[in-house]
Amino acid sequence: MELTLAENIRSFRKARNLTQEQLSEVLNVTTGAVYKWEAGLSVPELNLIVEMADFFDTSVDVLLGYRMKDNRREATLARLGQLAKNGDPEALAEAEKALKKYPNSFEIVHACAQLYRIFGGGKGGRTKLRRAVELFEQARLLIGQNTDPRISEYTVLAVIGGTLILLGEEEKGLELMKKNNMGGFFSGDIGASLAIFLDRPEEAETYLAEAFADSVANLNNAAFSYAFLYRSRGDNASARAIIDWTQALLQGFFQEAPSAFLDKEMTYAEIMRASLDLAEGRREAAQAALKKAAEYAGRFDKAPDYSLRQIGFAKFEEETAFWDSLGVTARESVETLLRLLKDKELETMWKEITEDE
Repeated sequence: MELTLAENIRSFRKARNLTQEQLSEVLNVTTGAVYKWEAGLSVPELNLIVEMADFFDTSVDVLLGYRMKDNRREATLARLGQLAKNGDPEALAEAEKALKKYPNSFEIVHACAQLYRIFGGGKGGRTKLRRAVELFEQARLLIGQNTDPRISEYTVLAVIGGTLILLGEEEKGLELMKKNNMGGFFSGDIGASLAIFLDRPEEAETYLAEAFADSVANLNNAAFSYAFLYRSRGDNASARAIIDWTQALLQGFFQEAPSAFLDKEMTYAEIMRASLDLAEGRREAAQAALKKAAEYAGRFDKAPDYSLRQIGFAKFEEETAFWDSLGVTARESVETLLRLLKDKELETMWKEITEDE
């Protein structure tokens, strides 16, 4: 808790045009005492603080520089979150205060557990990580209060497993993570633990490939959706930038060999690019983008393949594949995308280009 008593005494004294000697006479103390208060070398006794507050026509709280914190549960959670973001060392002290005030609140206990895990990488890390495990276990008992769909008993147990690995209990932690890897959510963490902490690369690759595939799919989906979002706001520059970035990213993933999956994704990118060109009155550029889209779509439909055999960096099982919900063939997918874009002129241009093939 930071108080500003020294600064406030000096500020109030100067506001009344008093010297340190004059204030000392008012309070019946030595000039040296006032000097030490204002220099922060000593603190006045309580009765003198009250007397000064009365003399300066202010409250003791204001003179001390004390501000009452909002300690309601929601405000406490927000404060803990901000302290974590700032990497503030006061976070753990605040966490312990919050735990004493709200020992049976799932949100508070879970947030404090996360804080201890975050700060467990520094000095005294093992003690902090042990405290994190203890709090996550306590949070499990309170899971019935949870209203956050991103958190479940599975995620809490998996995080406990990851924390145990950091504590050197690799096998115990790994088993816990594997048992609670619902939907492959922790495959990346499991793969990292196997590769980094346990030196089991062959086993690690299976999990890392799954995490890699999910990451590529999620990133591609999010980026393409952002392009739609920007387009709906009329921010064509941002929409175009994210399409360019996504295309470059996908080409990087499939750099070792041409991929049917890449052709289908590039088809979508060129259709979106054509939509932006047309919105800006660049009809020739839109036609050029549609022709590229038709080329990519035709190549995919001649030999459709959703497998990930040709993706770079990772090895996948034969049955591992990417699927999308727009359509089975690239042409079907384009028709769906054009309906979603709601641009009749773009649809007409597409028909004219594809009818000539």
